[in-house]
Amino acid sequence: MLSDLKRIIDQISRDRGFDKKLLIEAIEEAVASAARKKYGSRRDIEVHYNEELGEVEVFQFRSVVEEAEDDQTEISFARAQQLDPEVQLGDELGEKMENITDLGRIAAQSAKQVIIHRMKDAEREVIYDMFRDRQGEVVSGIVQRFERGNMIINLGRTDAILPKDHQIPKRSFKQGDRIRAYLLEVRQSSRDSQLVLSRTADEFLGKLFQMEVPEIAEGIVRIMGISREPGFRAKIAVSSSESDVDPVGACVGMKGSRVQNVVQELQGERIDIVTWSPDPAKYVYNALAPAHVSMVMVDEDANSLLVVVPNDQLSLAIGRQGQNVRLASKLMGWRIDVKSEQRWANLENEGYQTLLRVPGVDEGLADQFFSKDIKSAADLSRATVEDLTIIRSIDDDFALKIIEAAGKVAAQVAAEKPEETTGDAGVDVESEG
Repeated sequence: MLSDLKRIIDQISRDRGFDKKLLIEAIEEAVASAARKKYGSRRDIEVHYNEELGEVEVFQFRSVVEEAEDDQTEISFARAQQLDPEVQLGDELGEKMENITDLGRIAAQSAKQVIIHRMKDAEREVIYDMFRDRQGEVVSGIVQRFERGNMIINLGRTDAILPKDHQIPKRSFKQGDRIRAYLLEVRQSSRDSQLVLSRTADEFLGKLFQMEVPEIAEGIVRIMGISREPGFRAKIAVSSSESDVDPVGACVGMKGSRVQNVVQELQGERIDIVTWSPDPAKYVYNALAPAHVSMVMVDEDANSLLVVVPNDQLSLAIGRQGQNVRLASKLMGWRIDVKSEQRWANLENEGYQTLLRVPGVDEGLADQFFSKDIKSAADLSRATVEDLTIIRSIDDDFALKIIEAAGKVAAQVAAEKPEETTGDAGVDVESEG
């Protein structure tokens, strides 16, 4: 088992990149473990690798006593004198064990397991040292195989894992494809892969732009924020430290070449590049592009923005399933409430506000009432069930409830304005509409 050991150590050290000292320590530990199993666990055993001879030497240490009763821990004085004529009673005497290559099948298997374990530990350390300074970089590899939806990527020296939830959902890779990903995590010790990759991280998009745009790499253009819905749409905010450098133009590139390279890598993900601003009102104008913005109201205490857009721009500002405003909100870190100019005008209308005071009436329903010339709680209280059931599939019971509730609100409004009659209030509101 231990023959040609020097050659084996040199070869493993060279081929696998292990420190020879670590490998020798692993072998010494393995042989010691095997020897204890073979000759008794209470023996005081030391193992040393003799590099000159390329051999492992095993020594057992026992106490010198007059008559030995325990062969594992004691040696008789007479036997000890044969080994060392100058030995004294009470000494600890070391004796080289012979025929250690015949440790038995079980002992040899134990030695093998310790060596494998130590080699794996050493390999993990090598991998950790190789990649710990590369965390946060984009790495390139080959798709090796698939495990429960996760992708195993070969990076040359080792494999990395691209978890299912870090894969862009729109396109699948196949075995043998070359792939780029963001090195998200480098684990020092792990039963699974030490290297975790991501293609959905916001940082992946930032790194791709850094690789494509020299002005970003040089620090002239800075990435101020990124928000993504991987595979579908992303927004990236940029600023420039030099007034003559347009940060958006630098990222777009000649005829869109730079941004298109990034889009291609992200499998068609649509990317909006916007100019960053320290002023949240200006920033949201840019962040909601391509929609135009009419007005912005900033509430810094609540970290929220009320954005008013032209009526025909509302769906564009909100985006499909709210995507555009959601990405803008994530990009800025602010809550964004988008309203059309018509909705905003309605909200400024006193009669509209009385409608919103009616339990069960939200802005959407109030808009429906306004379109049917029901422009105040007083108007609603005078409506018939038939007037309401044609709106948004309101049934008879709900119609009766809100007509009754509207009457109470109208009375409250009238009480708040004792100089006006209920009817006058209704006329005034209608004239405002």
